[in-house]
Amino acid sequence: MLASFTRRTLHVGLGLILLAYLVIGTMYAVYTPDWQVPDEPAHYNYIRHLAQVGQLPVLKDGDYDENYLRQLTSQGFPRDMPVDSLRYENHQPPLYYLLAVPVYRATNGSLLALRLFSLVIGAGVVLFSGLAVQILFSSSVPLVLATAGFIAFLPQHVAMMAAVNNDSLAELWGAVTLWLLFRSSNSASRGEHRIFWVLGLVIGMIFLTKATVYPVALTVGLILVWRTLLGRGSWAHLFRVFVPALVLGMLWWGRNLLVYGWPDFLGLLRHDSVVVGQLRTDEWLSQYGVIEAISLFIGTSFNSFWGQFGWMGVPMSASIYHMLIVFCTIVLVGLGIVSRMRPPMSEKQMDALLALFVLGMLTLVQYVVYNLTFVQHQGRYLFPALLAVALSVAAGLWGWAIMIGRFFPRLSAIVYWLPIAVVPIFAVLSIASLFLFIVQRLALVEHF
Repeated sequence: MLASFTRRTLHVGLGLILLAYLVIGTMYAVYTPDWQVPDEPAHYNYIRHLAQVGQLPVLKDGDYDENYLRQLTSQGFPRDMPVDSLRYENHQPPLYYLLAVPVYRATNGSLLALRLFSLVIGAGVVLFSGLAVQILFSSSVPLVLATAGFIAFLPQHVAMMAAVNNDSLAELWGAVTLWLLFRSSNSASRGEHRIFWVLGLVIGMIFLTKATVYPVALTVGLILVWRTLLGRGSWAHLFRVFVPALVLGMLWWGRNLLVYGWPDFLGLLRHDSVVVGQLRTDEWLSQYGVIEAISLFIGTSFNSFWGQFGWMGVPMSASIYHMLIVFCTIVLVGLGIVSRMRPPMSEKQMDALLALFVLGMLTLVQYVVYNLTFVQHQGRYLFPALLAVALSVAAGLWGWAIMIGRFFPRLSAIVYWLPIAVVPIFAVLSIASLFLFIVQRLALVEHF
């Protein structure tokens, strides 16, 4: 009876979170002025090229114009300045854009329809992130719902999910991969092998969607090797995962080698040569010096992880960032409490937490390395590891609930639900961010 109640509560809670996510995300898609999301015109033009030409685009000189882009962003993308020449995302893997072509054709290229297409895909990110945590903590409804709710209502994440870009599909494959990886822990011991083939196909979809999510594939490989060395897996699992994954990936990588030449199998070398004028890190360091540059990198990364809208030109108010710093401190202290007071964890849970830690570190390293070349202090590049961050937030609040419950047993039944407080708080924050910052400030720029 208790297990049935838990499942029912979990399903209802996830359903309500998804419904609220779609409502709030639709508001973002409707009220965010056209093109006022980073790189949205270039992603849109990729889709338009596929729909009109029927061939994959090739990134070439002239697809990026720094001066013109600065004029567009500073003037709010006025209607008399077309965005057709912004094509610097043409090096991206094609899967998201191919899936978006029918929407483009059916709606005559409606920007809103394509934004809603991305938003619906983003609902899968929320759902499978919750399901992944459910595998690990099936009896803890608050942990599952808090994780899913944080992902659903983080303001910057909502803004990106409700825009035309390949982030939503890339994150979906990442969430599905982690869900399958966590499930495969039990499958390996029971001799079930089909899940590893499916896992390989999903990783192949990652290879065909976005390079920034490739750390998910590396994480899976490292965890499978780890399991094998501990006697809880086999090398055959690696074979079953990475044969289909690499076959799919090589379809894209081989094409790039033919188009861009060796060794540019990702098209990134061509991208670096095309984006002439984009601010580079060596220029940034010479302008600010190492200490101040590092400080700006950390501060801007923090702010833009939570919410810094438009083309990084519309931050939230300083008071909100200050409150978020306090929130992070509370979470970190709560994680310390969990580390001391938590109940024993199973092998499956430890295995999954190791995977999330590895993914977080790989994503962070990738972000730092990218910023060693270009000044791209955008916290959204950490979203491939958002499940790890969201679960950490939920666990930190759970730590406080454990401590309060032990000191005040009569409050145990109430504080058990403490982690879920993050859901309404961030839902309100995401709505406030839309109307107080995106609508007001970007609308003023567009009007001006």
